[in-house]
Amino acid sequence: MILTPVAQGDLPNILAGMERALSSHPVAQKAFRRIADSLSLVRGADLELSQDDHERREACDLCRSFGMGIEDGPPSLPYTYDGQSVRGDMEPSVIVHEVGHLQVCAPERRNALDFGLGAGPETMNRAEADAAMTVFGIEREMEEAAASLQGILWEAEIGHPAILAFLEQNWLEGGDNPQNLAHFLKISGQLHRFGLIDDEGRPTRALRDGDDKSFLGPLVTP
Repeated sequence: MILTPVAQGDLPNILAGMERALSSHPVAQKAFRRIADSLSLVRGADLELSQDDHERREACDLCRSFGMGIEDGPPSLPYTYDGQSVRGDMEPSVIVHEVGHLQVCAPERRNALDFGLGAGPETMNRAEADAAMTVFGIEREMEEAAASLQGILWEAEIGHPAILAFLEQNWLEGGDNPQNLAHFLKISGQLHRFGLIDDEGRPTRALRDGDDKSFLGPLVTP
C-alpha cells in the first residue's frame, strides 16, 4: 500500500533526483536505474500492481526455475508459501517477491511456512503461519526489506514494470531525502555483500548463506 500517492507525471523528476543522489554508489545506482527504467513499461495512468496473466505465467516460471512449485487452486493455497510451493493466484509481483524471500532467507528456513516470517498480506491461514514464525524484530524487518528489493530487481530483470512494486512497497517514500537513501543503500549493500546482486545491480541466482544474525553484519554500501 502506497503511503503517499505519487502522480505518474511527477515520477521522472523524482526518479532522476534519486539516481543523481546515488552517484557515489555505483552498484546501488545501477540497481536503481534498472528499476527506474521500467517506468517505460507502465501503460496509462494506473500505478496499481499489474494483474497481467502473461506476466503471472512468467513469474511462476521464475519460481519454478528456483525449484519452487506453484499451486494454482482452487482451492487457493492457504499460505503465500507452504515450504515447497507458492500460491499461484496472486499478482505477478507478489509471486516474484517469493523468489526474493527464498534467496535472502537463512538456509534452515527455506522449507518453512512463509519462510518463518509469519503471515504475509496474502496468507489465509494466518494463525498457523504466525505460529511458525521464528524471526522477529530487526532481523525480520531487514529480511522483508531485502526480499522486497530482490524481488523488484527480478521484476526488472524479466521485463516486468518493477517500478509499480517499488512504489507499492514504499521505496520512494521520501524520495532522495537522507533517510530514504540510507535505507536503499543499506538493503542494496547487503544484497551485494551476499552475492545476491552483481556489480551491475542485477539479481543473481545465489542463495544466502549464514544464520539470521549474519544478515545484520558489517555494511559496505555499494
